[in-house]
Amino acid sequence: MSNALKKMTRPARRHYLVAGAALLAMGAAPALAQTAPYPQRSIELVVPYQAGGGADVMARAFANAAAKHLPQSIIVANRPGAAGVVGWQEVIRARPDGYKVALTTVEVTFLHHLGLAKFDQQALRPIAKLNADPAVLVVRDDAPYSTIEEFLAHARKPDSNVRVGNAGQGSMWHMASAALAEKGKAQFNYIPYPGGSPALLALLGGHIDAVIASAPEVIPNVLAGKLKALGVMSEKRIKGLEKTPTLRERNMDLVLGTWRGLAVPKDTPDAVVNVLKVAAEKSMQEPALREVMEKQYFTTDTYENAATFAASMDKESAALKGIASQISNKN
Repeated sequence: MSNALKKMTRPARRHYLVAGAALLAMGAAPALAQTAPYPQRSIELVVPYQAGGGADVMARAFANAAAKHLPQSIIVANRPGAAGVVGWQEVIRARPDGYKVALTTVEVTFLHHLGLAKFDQQALRPIAKLNADPAVLVVRDDAPYSTIEEFLAHARKPDSNVRVGNAGQGSMWHMASAALAEKGKAQFNYIPYPGGSPALLALLGGHIDAVIASAPEVIPNVLAGKLKALGVMSEKRIKGLEKTPTLRERNMDLVLGTWRGLAVPKDTPDAVVNVLKVAAEKSMQEPALREVMEKQYFTTDTYENAATFAASMDKESAALKGIASQISNKN
């Protein structure tokens, strides 16, 4: 005991010691409240479509690249169903701790317009848009039409029964098909599948007549001579389909496609979200990932940060409401 404490009266000394202990406790409180840095275990990336489609390929390529920028691995989990609703609902309802992340696509912005979801894009907190790709109309290589004009002329015939596959009722490819039918004054018989990959397999097998899907999903089969691309729903011609005209070149103002992004439950803390934002941005610059994307014909220059992504989703939701209304009115 110091001389100063010895000279104090007993009550004063007791008050001094209690006050000192309180100050020490206050200093220790923040340290006790600190938790281990995120992430401490593997992160589940929920892909709401079957394996093999564009969203799945993008998710797995991203997960591999992110291994350099996160201390824990990202595990891809496919949860197909209801044009994405099943997988997204799982993430929306998950604990907001960053250990369950959604691979989002354009459908999250308009399924509520179709009455197929009780949520919209604002039910999830965006991390980043990874890339975006246009829609492409493809038919079998032995199909009797070689241009989109011939295809639409056939689809206008009362008894044509042109079967167009898509990734499920309410999917973007269903929306794109409906928009093409409206612009081309044609009639399609829409055939839903669990994803773009199963729809393309059905087309290759001769079970349907056409598919509208993303460029990365169709280009390999076009280059292999198994499919013909009749039109691209983009502003300009794209790599891999340089000889295929855009629909605008054919006097149909249709620019539609999909994108792949990352999102987490809405109430996920800023500290967790910031870790994922940094990891996403760095991962998308990885040469190995960009090489995979280029080989698979994914665009590599359409990345958006969280703020820009959120704004573009809101704009897209408003723009697609009209097409969704057309589908709803016909059902």
